[in-house]
Amino acid sequence: MMKKAVSVLLTAALAAACFAGCGDTSSNSGTNDNSGSSVNNDSDANAADDGSAADGPAFKIGGIGPTTGDAAIYGSAVMNAAQIAVDEINAAGGINGYQIDYKFEDDQSDAEKSINAYNSLKDWGMQILMGTVTTTPCVAVVDKTLEDGMFQITPSASSTDVIGGGNVFQACFTDPNQGTASAQYIVDHNLATKVAIIYDSSSVYSSGIEATFVQEAEAKGLEIVAEEAFTADSKTDFSTQLQKAQSAGADLVFLPIYYAEASIILTQANSMGYEPAFFGVDGMDGILGVENFDTSLAEGVMLLTPFAADAQDELTQAFVSTYQERYGDIPNQFAADAYDAMYTIKAVVEAANATPEMSVSELGTALSGAMTQISVDGLTGEGMTWQESGEVSKAPKAVVIKDGAYTAM
Repeated sequence: MMKKAVSVLLTAALAAACFAGCGDTSSNSGTNDNSGSSVNNDSDANAADDGSAADGPAFKIGGIGPTTGDAAIYGSAVMNAAQIAVDEINAAGGINGYQIDYKFEDDQSDAEKSINAYNSLKDWGMQILMGTVTTTPCVAVVDKTLEDGMFQITPSASSTDVIGGGNVFQACFTDPNQGTASAQYIVDHNLATKVAIIYDSSSVYSSGIEATFVQEAEAKGLEIVAEEAFTADSKTDFSTQLQKAQSAGADLVFLPIYYAEASIILTQANSMGYEPAFFGVDGMDGILGVENFDTSLAEGVMLLTPFAADAQDELTQAFVSTYQERYGDIPNQFAADAYDAMYTIKAVVEAANATPEMSVSELGTALSGAMTQISVDGLTGEGMTWQESGEVSKAPKAVVIKDGAYTAM
């Protein structure tokens, strides 16, 4: 069957950029102080300044992710970028003539809180879920959306455990793809001769990436001289792992982990006088925002990502400008994936000719069926397509931290 090509058009984004960027940020930017609290961006709060639905039927799209706690950098970026996309879409006439009501719930990257957030959004009337942000909560919530027949797209939960049910799709790379692509990139660009790996064996995310990295590295002839694990209970002291990597002569350390632990590793490596190259994946995105971390230690750190904020294409620059004006920060990969996820919802709803009068399960069936027939041009990839499994196809890129900013390699 011929695919229906749907582009994220520059004209629509640019026309709405000023409108979106000049709105009241007080109700959109927030970090919440209460566990499981919500950031309500629906029509009652913002109809006058963000273009959300004031009256009549509207698509009610919910979001779930951490806006407080250790992973708040991820969730806040997703919430904020999705709001920008919603504002642009509503300002341009909505989806199939209907506006979007958008509401985001904080789950502190906790599975139980994420389920509570999902139930709260269901009570609100959610018809489509754009979330969750982190993997473990997403795995928990997937069971609920599958039971309800709800269409779900996650911007950043990368484990293959979140897809496969037929109703859940990813805007991000899967963990296996990140491991494979990282090994390929290191080999193809001659970044190392001997590699050490430090990973979290208690994390599905980290161990999944590590396994495919090792497999691809061995296939490519890349020598792995140390594979050092830690767990969630031992993530404050990495001196043993670093000493083994240093003793083995590793000139590059692969870190398929989150930014908080990575910042400790960089700090401890510096204190040891150990100066290998460091290469991470999407969990590293956020390291420049770690409180009390000497960001000069991140100079030269490389990470696999589908998005570079310094890219010179017009769509990226418009998005970055709007995000900075509204939230006072440079958007990261999680923000870009969320922006693309919201535009993907628009594309698939239009392809399915869906309306908000449809039931949750009717919408879920229609949208899931249409996902394999669309192609989306966005911030994180051109011609993005989806398999029936829920996995996205798009080209990986890499960035390096240079002069305190992410720069395309």
